[in-house]
This record gives sequence, C-alpha cells and structure tokens, in this order.
Amino acid sequence: MALSGFEGFEKRLELHFSGDNPRPVIGIGLRQLDVKAIEEVLDAVQCNVVSAVGNPFLDAYVLSESSLFVYPTKIIIKTCGTTQLLKSIPPLLFHARQLGLLLCGCRYTRGNFIFPKAQPFPHTSFREEVVYLEQRLPSNLCHRKASIMPSKANTKMSSSVHSWHVYSACDEHRMELETFSNVFTIEVCMTELDRVLARKFYRRPGDGNSGDVAGKEMTELTGIGNINPRALVCDFAFDPCGYSMNGIDGAKYSTIHVTPEHGFSYASFECVGFIDDRHNIGEVLKEVVQVFRPAAVSVSTTCVDQDQEVWTYVAGALEPLGLSCRSSLMDEFPAAGNISFQTFTTHRK
Repeated sequence: MALSGFEGFEKRLELHFSGDNPRPVIGIGLRQLDVKAIEEVLDAVQCNVVSAVGNPFLDAYVLSESSLFVYPTKIIIKTCGTTQLLKSIPPLLFHARQLGLLLCGCRYTRGNFIFPKAQPFPHTSFREEVVYLEQRLPSNLCHRKASIMPSKANTKMSSSVHSWHVYSACDEHRMELETFSNVFTIEVCMTELDRVLARKFYRRPGDGNSGDVAGKEMTELTGIGNINPRALVCDFAFDPCGYSMNGIDGAKYSTIHVTPEHGFSYASFECVGFIDDRHNIGEVLKEVVQVFRPAAVSVSTTCVDQDQEVWTYVAGALEPLGLSCRSSLMDEFPAAGNISFQTFTTHRK
C-alpha cells in the first residue's frame, strides 16, 4: 500500500456464549471447533493462522494479522491491516450453534485508524460498523451501547492523540453474571515508536530463520520475555519486519503486535485476566512502554467494578517515563462494565 502504509491499529471482537448444559461447556465448549471451522471464520476475515499454543484453559493463535484466543465460552479475535473482522460473526454464530452454544455478550473495540480511507466495508466508519453489528447480532442481546471516547464534541486534542471506539451488547443473563466479575482487560495502543528500538523488529537480511525462530530472537532481544516470565510464549517475526506474540499464563493471556516502519510505526499490548490489582497493572505498563518508548499512548481498562482510582495508577506508571496525560474519562457499557480511557503524549507533543 504505497500511498498509505500498513494499518497497525487493530479491531478487536470479543464474544461470550452460554449453553443449556454447562458441564461440557466448562470443559471444552468452543475449543471443540476444528481446523476447518477456524479456517472458515478466518477466511471471512481475510487472515490465517501462523502459529499456535494451548494450555488447559485456552487456545491461543498468532495470525497473519494479530491474534485469536479461544476459551470454552469466550472467543476473542484481534486483527490489523485491512482485515474485515466483523465478517467473522455469521460463521462464528453458526459453528457455536452446532455446539449448542448461544451468544449472550459482545464487545467490539478499536482505536482511530492511521489510514481510515484504506479500510474496506464494514470498517469504513464506526457508524457503518455499528449498523453492521446491529443487523447481525441476535435479538436476545437487548442491552446495547456504542460510543467514541472522547467524542469530537468534547475535546480539542490534537489529531495525533488516540480515540477509542466501543460497542457493547448483551442479554439479561449476561448482565447478571457481569456483576460478579472483577477481571481487568487492558488494551494499550502506542504510536511513533522510538526509531532505534523499532529497528529491533526488523529481520536480519538473509537470516534463513523461520518466523518462529526469528520471533523468539526478537522476544529475547527486546526484553518482551521479561514482561511476564511465567507465560508460555508463542511468537512470530514477519519478513522483512513486524512481530506478534501471545503469552498464556493459566487463564490469563497477553499479546503484543508491532508494525515498526517509520512514519506509521505502531505497537499494541493487551492483557486479560488480572484480578483487581492496580499496582500490578502499573508495573506491567512500565515494562511495556519502555520496550517501545512511544510518543503517543492510549490505555483502556475494562472491569465491572472499577473507579477513577485506576486513572491514578496508570498515570503514575507512565508519567515518570516522560508521558503527559492529555485526557481521562470513564463510561459504562453493558456486558463490559466500566471502561476507562486515558491518552498520553510525550512532553514535546
């Protein structure tokens, strides 16, 4: 894409399911999906699996464009570039029905695209994405909300500062279940990476290594492996540049994706499964940001029971690294709880 560049900002879709017979769902559920079914879903999105790892709790796949995580009753697909992520919904719902599972919750999030005009339908605008979701989600998901954080109406921030698009929907049963959950999901978007550090995500010309071997070298060279030394890591380096990793630690996962090209450099970090431990969140954010030293960062944290204290922990982790907080806001979404969103830029911004 010579006129623009590779779109690093990911689209993220999280779907929750329930079934009439909970015993087999708890054990296997969606993890029964075979290779053919997964390929059908990813074909609709226009990406494929390049590496995979699993444990007793979940299966994690590195994709040609980002990641896929499969739990017994939850699936998360995160894709970058010009993928058509929302087109995964019809085949996913079909295959889930074959397993006796029904959709009870949906959350879709993304940042502001660097190259929005390069996006195909249904990702040409957030309005188009919301319409697509509204038309394809089942009617039992009666609690729905869409929002952009912050909205253009209430901010005068520079166009270089990130925004966050959120759509959430759930049924009555899911609303009741969420009141008992206090697990954090953290999504971090970073742009304008330090050029020296970004060079570490380029392959050596003619190295002759597979993407898996080169990925392990990058994980060690950049210090990414130190973020959670307990995690089982599945990593992959693309040719000539770019990097993806999934790390699984029990039921928790983390994932990193890097587009290092100067002019549109981007890195993301996501982790799911932290129980309400704000100090731990701050320490992880410090580790991640120091790997990339970006000029602009956004941090979204999602949890049912959180208050504005989380802002203090996030800012306390990032401001000593030379990043100034430009905005902080919180909103409540069905099937997601409270989502806080903060943006940061370097002092030179």
